[in-house]
Amino acid sequence: MATVQKFEDLICWQRARELTRETYKTFKRLNDYGFKDQIQRASVSVMSNIAEGFERGTRAEFINYLFIAKGSAGEVRAQLYVALDNEYLNDETFKRLNRLSGDCSVLIWRLIQSLKVSKFGGLQFKKEKTAQQLRAQKFQKWIDAAAEARLKGKESPPMPEDEDDD
Repeated sequence: MATVQKFEDLICWQRARELTRETYKTFKRLNDYGFKDQIQRASVSVMSNIAEGFERGTRAEFINYLFIAKGSAGEVRAQLYVALDNEYLNDETFKRLNRLSGDCSVLIWRLIQSLKVSKFGGLQFKKEKTAQQLRAQKFQKWIDAAAEARLKGKESPPMPEDEDDD
């Protein structure tokens, strides 16, 4: 499994962004400003907490922020019931947004479960390779290429030069 390099690549963040966009669009013209502010802030909180947790750099903090994001997705769902009961949206729109916020919750939960069993501690704990490790990695690639060339009856590639010998 490839390591995700930026939060924008996370499916749960992409879905949270969609939830936020659809929430803003749905309640754009609503005059109940208190309600509109609450549901919009909750939807923004889902995507923002995923992003902030990712950028924190440790698995433990990321998981903590994911739980906050999951809570905000639940808040959006609760607010959708308020909107439905007050006829701020129709049944079809309610179902669509409720399904979208539920998808966010499920995706966040699955990511949390995955992170809990992961051995990756987070970017703060990622160790940079030493010069010796980089040379060893380069040498191993040369050995592999030479072995493959011999198997194919070809000439081995030239041995890489060590930059530190200058």
